[in-house]
Amino acid sequence: MSVPLSVARRRWLMLQVARIAGVAGAILGLMLVARAPDWPSKVIGIALTLSAIVVTVIAPAGLAHRWRSEDK
Repeated sequence: MSVPLSVARRRWLMLQVARIAGVAGAILGLMLVARAPDWPSKVIGIALTLSAIVVTVIAPAGLAHRWRSEDK
């Protein structure tokens, strides 16, 4: 039971967008940590970086699981 090619392409694109968004968030967090003048800003940058890394790992896996379950 396979999905149409257009659906597969759209799903692949969504996986890539989720990964790129996570990487962009991590880069933004690292820039904030590097340029922050005070500790609260550095803590926010660290939190943003860690959450972006988690999103980069979890979001594509969650989407793939959801789509796999939907097809059955």
